[in-house]
Amino acid sequence: MQRRPIIAIAALSPFATLLPPATARAASVGQAAPDFTLMDTAGQPVKLSQFKGKPVVMEWNNPGCPFVRKHYQGNMQALQKEVAAQGGVWLAINSTRDDSADYLAPAQLGRWMAEQKASPTATLMDEDGKVGQAYAARVTPHMYIVSAQGVLVYAGGIDSIASARVEDIPKATNYVRQAMAEIKAGKPVSVANSRAYGCSVKYQAA
Repeated sequence: MQRRPIIAIAALSPFATLLPPATARAASVGQAAPDFTLMDTAGQPVKLSQFKGKPVVMEWNNPGCPFVRKHYQGNMQALQKEVAAQGGVWLAINSTRDDSADYLAPAQLGRWMAEQKASPTATLMDEDGKVGQAYAARVTPHMYIVSAQGVLVYAGGIDSIASARVEDIPKATNYVRQAMAEIKAGKPVSVANSRAYGCSVKYQAA
């Protein structure tokens, strides 16, 4: 099942405190990224604002999704290595509710990432969905980039071809790679918003 997200517009102060879902407004490109703290798959807290001074790529992840599996045939791992080589940070975030058939416990998710030879800076658990909802993450993989200054500079799809076919990867424009290259060159991100595609995030019922 595919769902295409609409990114809501909100004015947020630098690394604004994450609000509860009932009162939160979705993050907006060009505004400060909402700060958050999540536990990684080893049970250690990770705070977004601890990485200020470095660009941060955030990837919404669900190993049960064929669109995620498409990009974990090597494309996502290559991007993770490229971002690390540029001095950036990669946070893989899983907002799947814990009663979903797609849910993996922290140790299981960590093991899956290791089996894929993935190298995110951290893999984070968001079972209550608060962080995903704050960023209006609607699908997996939904991608975001936060600048070294803490500003959300990209939100959308990983690339320009909305399919689950691995053979489409070389033909697509990779928006994350393009944005990171522009950031490294000191240029504005030319495609700051795009349509995300993939499987719907399995959030807890409201």
